[in-house]
Amino acid sequence: MGMVEMREPADILGQALTRRERVVLGELGEDVTLQEIAERLYVTRNTVKSQVRSIYRKIGVSTRAEAAAWARAHGIQ
Repeated sequence: MGMVEMREPADILGQALTRRERVVLGELGEDVTLQEIAERLYVTRNTVKSQVRSIYRKIGVSTRAEAAAWARAHGIQ
């Protein structure tokens, strides 16, 4: 009997989230703006916006609510 390979949640969809994307994804469930997330992470709003687009693409969602629900379902929040 072979060992079961443990995968990162987004690997199911073929692309793993980066460490920073996981942090940003965790923040999306909070009632904060992208600007507030950027300030917390010491980056620009555009950086966060770019990371959010990448997250959405990788996990197959198109809204912040869907991303937050996905994160909760996969233990990221």
